[in-house]
Amino acid sequence: MIRSFRHKGLQRYWTRSDASGLRPDWISKIGIMLDALDAAQAPEDMAMIGAGFHPLKGNLKGRYALNVSRNWRLTFGWDGKDAIEVDLEDYHG
Repeated sequence: MIRSFRHKGLQRYWTRSDASGLRPDWISKIGIMLDALDAAQAPEDMAMIGAGFHPLKGNLKGRYALNVSRNWRLTFGWDGKDAIEVDLEDYHG
């Protein structure tokens, strides 16, 4: 289950179906990712959706990422059976 968000636009989209603040060409992909993340029981469950799932390293260790577009990633932490601090970020830049 998704417990918390860092990105206000993602939170608005998830809780109110309000896509303002998100790129229109990413909305469908992000929606699929959020649905899968909400159903996941462990971070590794996200490897099944074919979105470049990978654990992060260095100062982002303990977080995970999915490819959205180019350098943009949907990132999240994990606590128990819940996704936490879900974010949309370009951590490469």
